Amino acid sequence: MKSEQLPEPLPDDPLSILNAWIADARDSGSYPNADAMALSTVDPAGQPATRIVLCKQIISDPGYVVFYTNYGSAKGHAIAGNAAVSAVFHWDTMNRQARLEGRATASPAEESDRYFASRDRESQIGAWASAQSQIIQERAQLLRAMQAMEQRFADTAVIPRPPHWGGYRIWLSAVELWVRGEARLHDRGRWERHLGDEQGDGSYRPEGWQSARLQP
Repeated sequence: MKSEQLPEPLPDDPLSILNAWIADARDSGSYPNADAMALSTVDPAGQPATRIVLCKQIISDPGYVVFYTNYGSAKGHAIAGNAAVSAVFHWDTMNRQARLEGRATASPAEESDRYFASRDRESQIGAWASAQSQIIQERAQLLRAMQAMEQRFADTAVIPRPPHWGGYRIWLSAVELWVRGEARLHDRGRWERHLGDEQGDGSYRPEGWQSARLQP
């Protein structure tokens, strides 16, 4: 079977391909979380850490991806000290991989509010109950916190988003797409651009993408 290849020439925007790849993975039925990506951050001591998060949105113009978490988590503290992050999607049975690099900024409050409102009620209450990454003496402590929050919101029809929970936008400065090739002649395309300075509201005004093919 002939190996898949990236388009020739490479398109101006890599995110159209990334969106299509996630949709393909979801439609294949092989990936319960087709939007799962490994997110890497670096803490103030220079220690990198990687964990899986879910990519909930890809905005091609102006070019960022969105995930949600507890701002007080280890990743949240790392981003507060160093906004530079990277992420990887890998769909092994589809022979595809995508690498992202960029800078993370908190999503606008209204964007986080909308997504929080779309979550199921138990997940909403869980976001209030969990002080993510903080030490607990026993699991029962977390379950008691959950029960306390269930009681707190028992008569609340619409649960508000906790102030410590919300989204991050990763403003992309580089995207690399990879497909497996025969005889290890994999196809790699890399797109880079200059983000410029952060605008004060968590946004950037990036320049256009520059693309190149890389040897495997």
